[in-house]
Amino acid sequence: MTQQPTLPASVTEFVEQLEPAAGIWVGGRGSAASGGSTFAVVDPATTAEITRISDGGEADARRAVDAAAGALPGWAATAPRARADVLRRAFDLMMERRELLAELIAAENGKAMTDARAEVAYAAEFFRWYGEETVRGAGEYTVAPAGGVRTVVTHRPIGVAALVTPWNFPAAMATRKIAPALGAGCTVLLKPASETPLTALAIGQILSEAGLPDGVLAIVPTSSASSVVTTWLEDERVAKLSFTGSTGVGKVLLAQAAKRVISSSMELGGNAPLVVGADADVDQAVAGAMLAKFRNGGQACTAANRLYVHADVVEEFTEKFGERVAALRVGPAQQESTEIGPLINAKALDGVVELVDAAVEAGARVTHRAELADDLQGYFYAPTVVRDVPADSPLVRTEIFGPVAPIVTWTDDEEMLAEVNGTELGLSAYLFSRDLGWAMRIAERFETGMVGLNRGLVSDPAAPFGGVKESGLGREGGHEGIREYQEVQYFSIDWS
Repeated sequence: MTQQPTLPASVTEFVEQLEPAAGIWVGGRGSAASGGSTFAVVDPATTAEITRISDGGEADARRAVDAAAGALPGWAATAPRARADVLRRAFDLMMERRELLAELIAAENGKAMTDARAEVAYAAEFFRWYGEETVRGAGEYTVAPAGGVRTVVTHRPIGVAALVTPWNFPAAMATRKIAPALGAGCTVLLKPASETPLTALAIGQILSEAGLPDGVLAIVPTSSASSVVTTWLEDERVAKLSFTGSTGVGKVLLAQAAKRVISSSMELGGNAPLVVGADADVDQAVAGAMLAKFRNGGQACTAANRLYVHADVVEEFTEKFGERVAALRVGPAQQESTEIGPLINAKALDGVVELVDAAVEAGARVTHRAELADDLQGYFYAPTVVRDVPADSPLVRTEIFGPVAPIVTWTDDEEMLAEVNGTELGLSAYLFSRDLGWAMRIAERFETGMVGLNRGLVSDPAAPFGGVKESGLGREGGHEGIREYQEVQYFSIDWS
């Protein structure tokens, strides 16, 4: 028997108002999928079906490109201030509806309400930040070195942009791409994750209310991502791809994009190390590790995946950190006391179980674990601390994407750095030490795109987010983010 979702009445009403059965958003209005099919959106805390949403296919993808391409000349020619005003109004609307949006995210994603509220505020900030960036219009005017000729460098919108977003931050990953694309003057095709499409529809509705012209944004929920995205990448009118997801899928999309030499931005997998130095303030390191590891239940590409703690402080750190982990309250987001929600689905849960079981069988030991209530029916895993983990264990070599913290003890700087950098991924890292000079020397040798020093959070709309090696290409956020959606054009002017 299918379990009934235990959602707040406000969320149920909001979902109905979004009209998910007409969830293909093209040309400023919703419609059913061309084939009439739908797929289920599930609450991972109960495994209950929340609703069914339009299941887009190739015909819907082509229809979305038609609308976006048709709207491109007008939107690209719209004054920067007018584009900025739309983004600013979208920020205001998101903040006005912060609680309702958080409840929606918690329902389809499962994250605790505290995390969901934080995500909405973070997501909304991209609209405000890129509203401000839109009107700055940086360019360059110089005299050619040989004299006489003037050089003028400008930026113009790259064109129709295809955006593919993940389920773990359904609002923030959408706005982090949509806002700079719209600010640059591009039109947008959005393919949200099939696990969390309702949040995307809510954001589309907000942008429409904020004054975004019809056709500038298209949203195509689908259970067949490859058919929709391939249709976009094969269409000569699509000029940009921005993808957030696994490294494996990113490589496939890059190969497809290469056929037409499409500009591609990739925010891919992470395997973030968190290093605690011998002289670290242990209490500060514990607080930072709790945030870096357990935000969104560890289901974040920036999550601290492996903790390297110096032998001088490892016992104190493990005890204090373990006490905090064991005290975490696990449950469905609808319980306000919940700190850790479920994993997104059964596959994710099975993967975490396998990693921990294999590590324990190889000699690692679980030192601390939170309690799970007997009546939980979703995809829950108890937050867990694991000690004596070999440096080459799959538990530290694999992106866990769950609430498990493996601790590796270290003593030598060079050996620690070799282990930290001994992965093909390089998104983020964290480092705790009272000695800022040592910390900077070590951090500068981390092969990662971002480093948090004495803090467990690196994400900021005003800063460039992205990685090195196989963690991605390009940057989102900051001044750099809008450049991903612009082409450089230069004029060589003879005034003689």
